[in-house]
Amino acid sequence: MWLFTKHGFFSAVCARQGDGSHDQPVDPDRIMVRARVRRHLEALKNRFPALLGKRDIHESVATDYAYRLFMPKPVWVQVVTGLAEETDYDSLKSEIVRRPELGDAAYEDSLHQVWTVMHRLKK
Repeated sequence: MWLFTKHGFFSAVCARQGDGSHDQPVDPDRIMVRARVRRHLEALKNRFPALLGKRDIHESVATDYAYRLFMPKPVWVQVVTGLAEETDYDSLKSEIVRRPELGDAAYEDSLHQVWTVMHRLKK
Protein backbone atom coordinates (compact mmCIF):
# COMPACT_ATOMS: atom_id res chain seq x y z
CA MET A 1 0.00 0.00 0.00
CA TRP A 2 1.31 3.39 -0.94
CA LEU A 3 0.10 6.41 1.00
CA PHE A 4 0.80 9.98 0.02
CA THR A 5 -0.13 12.15 2.99
CA LYS A 6 0.53 15.63 4.28
CA HIS A 7 3.06 13.96 6.62
CA GLY A 8 4.96 12.23 3.83
CA PHE A 9 5.05 9.24 1.50
CA PHE A 10 4.82 5.74 2.96
CA SER A 11 4.87 2.20 1.65
CA ALA A 12 3.18 -0.24 4.03
CA VAL A 13 3.59 -4.00 3.61
CA CYS A 14 3.51 -7.06 5.81
CA ALA A 15 6.82 -7.58 7.55
CA ARG A 16 8.64 -10.86 7.33
CA GLN A 17 8.97 -13.14 10.31
CA GLY A 18 12.13 -13.49 12.36
CA ASP A 19 14.92 -11.16 11.34
CA GLY A 20 12.92 -9.98 8.32
CA SER A 21 15.24 -11.48 5.73
CA HIS A 22 13.80 -12.41 2.34
CA ASP A 23 13.95 -16.13 3.06
CA GLN A 24 11.52 -15.70 5.97
CA PRO A 25 7.75 -16.07 5.46
CA VAL A 26 5.47 -13.03 5.56
CA ASP A 27 3.91 -12.22 8.92
CA PRO A 28 0.33 -11.10 8.11
CA ASP A 29 -0.08 -9.68 11.62
CA ARG A 30 2.90 -7.30 11.51
CA ILE A 31 3.30 -4.23 9.28
CA MET A 32 6.46 -2.58 8.07
CA VAL A 33 5.94 1.07 7.14
CA ARG A 34 8.73 2.22 4.87
CA ALA A 35 9.85 5.67 3.76
CA ARG A 36 12.54 7.04 1.51
CA VAL A 37 12.89 10.15 3.69
CA ARG A 38 13.48 9.77 7.43
CA ARG A 39 11.68 13.05 8.11
CA HIS A 40 8.46 11.51 6.78
CA LEU A 41 8.49 8.71 9.38
CA GLU A 42 9.45 11.22 12.07
CA ALA A 43 6.42 13.35 11.11
CA LEU A 44 4.18 10.27 11.29
CA LYS A 45 5.53 9.41 14.74
CA ASN A 46 4.96 13.01 15.87
CA ARG A 47 1.38 12.93 14.58
CA PHE A 48 0.60 9.66 16.41
CA PRO A 49 2.82 9.75 19.51
CA ALA A 50 0.65 7.40 21.59
CA LEU A 51 0.75 4.73 18.88
CA LEU A 52 4.19 5.23 17.33
CA GLY A 53 6.20 7.45 19.65
CA LYS A 54 8.23 4.67 21.28
CA ARG A 55 8.88 2.75 18.06
CA ASP A 56 12.38 3.02 16.61
CA ILE A 57 13.01 4.01 13.03
CA HIS A 58 15.26 1.35 11.53
CA GLU A 59 17.74 2.42 8.89
CA SER A 60 18.77 0.13 6.05
CA VAL A 61 20.72 2.07 3.44
CA ALA A 62 21.14 -0.97 1.18
CA THR A 63 17.40 -1.04 0.39
CA ASP A 64 15.14 1.10 -1.78
CA TYR A 65 13.27 2.37 1.32
CA ALA A 66 16.02 3.28 3.78
CA TYR A 67 13.76 3.95 6.77
CA ARG A 68 11.29 1.57 8.41
CA LEU A 69 8.87 1.34 11.32
CA PHE A 70 7.47 -2.00 12.49
CA MET A 71 4.14 -2.43 14.26
CA PRO A 72 1.29 -4.86 14.82
CA LYS A 73 -1.37 -4.60 12.12
CA PRO A 74 -4.04 -3.26 14.55
CA VAL A 75 -1.77 -0.29 15.33
CA TRP A 76 -1.40 0.43 11.61
CA VAL A 77 -5.18 0.27 11.19
CA GLN A 78 -5.50 2.98 13.86
CA VAL A 79 -2.89 5.14 12.13
CA VAL A 80 -4.58 4.85 8.73
CA THR A 81 -7.95 5.59 10.31
CA GLY A 82 -6.48 8.70 11.91
CA LEU A 83 -4.99 9.82 8.60
CA ALA A 84 -8.35 9.40 6.89
CA GLU A 85 -10.21 11.25 9.64
CA GLU A 86 -7.88 14.25 9.53
CA THR A 87 -8.33 14.83 5.79
CA ASP A 88 -9.42 18.47 5.62
CA TYR A 89 -8.18 19.63 2.21
CA ASP A 90 -9.35 19.31 -1.39
CA SER A 91 -5.87 18.93 -2.95
CA LEU A 92 -2.91 17.22 -1.32
CA LYS A 93 -0.43 19.00 -3.59
CA SER A 94 -1.91 22.37 -2.62
CA GLU A 95 -1.89 21.38 1.05
CA ILE A 96 1.83 20.66 0.89
CA VAL A 97 2.46 24.08 -0.68
CA ARG A 98 0.24 25.84 1.86
CA ARG A 99 1.88 24.14 4.83
CA PRO A 100 5.63 23.99 4.18
CA GLU A 101 6.29 22.47 7.62
CA LEU A 102 4.53 19.33 6.35
CA GLY A 103 6.54 18.97 3.18
CA ASP A 104 9.12 20.49 0.98
CA ALA A 105 9.77 21.31 -2.66
CA ALA A 106 11.12 17.82 -3.45
CA TYR A 107 8.03 16.11 -2.02
CA GLU A 108 5.70 18.52 -3.79
CA ASP A 109 7.54 17.95 -7.08
CA SER A 110 7.33 14.18 -6.59
CA LEU A 111 3.57 14.43 -6.02
CA HIS A 112 3.18 16.28 -9.32
CA GLN A 113 5.23 13.64 -11.12
CA VAL A 114 3.15 10.81 -9.64
CA TRP A 115 -0.03 12.64 -10.67
CA THR A 116 1.31 12.94 -14.23
CA VAL A 117 2.21 9.25 -14.47
CA MET A 118 -1.12 8.10 -13.03
CA HIS A 119 -3.05 10.51 -15.28
CA ARG A 120 -1.80 8.48 -18.24
CA LEU A 121 -3.48 5.39 -16.84
CA LYS A 122 -6.93 6.52 -17.96
CA LYS A 123 -5.91 6.89 -21.60
